[in-house]
Amino acid sequence: MELQSRLDGLITMAIEFAPKILMAIVTLIIGLWIIGRIMKFVGAGLRKAGLGEDLVPFLSSLISVLLKVMLLFTVAGIVGIQTTSFVAVLAAAGFAIGMALQGSLGNFAAGVMVLVFKPYKEGDIVVVQDQLGRITEIQIFNTLIRSFDNKTVIVPNG
Repeated sequence: MELQSRLDGLITMAIEFAPKILMAIVTLIIGLWIIGRIMKFVGAGLRKAGLGEDLVPFLSSLISVLLKVMLLFTVAGIVGIQTTSFVAVLAAAGFAIGMALQGSLGNFAAGVMVLVFKPYKEGDIVVVQDQLGRITEIQIFNTLIRSFDNKTVIVPNG
C-alpha cells in the first residue's frame, strides 16, 4: 500500500513538473541556437569595427559566456528554481575575487585597452622602464619586449 502511494505521488509530481521541464528544455535549445546566431553577427561586427584579430576571439567568448549564463538563469527560473540567491552569491564571489585580483584585473583592463586603442603594435621600438627594445607580443596581462641585447622584458600592461 505504501509503495502504491509513493508511486502515485511520483506520477503526480511528474505530471505537474513535465510541462515546466519540457518548456525549460525547449527554451535551452532555442536559446543556444539564438546565442549561436548572435555570436556570428557579433564576431563579424567586431571584425568590421577594425578590432585586432587577437581581441575578437576574446570579446566574442566573453559575450558568449555572459549570454549563456543569462540563458541558464532563465531556464532555472522556468523550472522553478529561485535564482535571486544564486545572483547574490555570484555578486559576492565576484566582489571577493575582484578584490583579491585587483592588480591583475588592472593589468587585464589595461591590456584590453591596449588591444582596442593600439597605442603601439608588435614590431614597434619602444623605451619602457629604461629598456629600449622591440615589441614581440602583446598579451592580455602584459607586453613582451625583446631588448637589443637579446633579453626578454615582460612589462605589465597596467
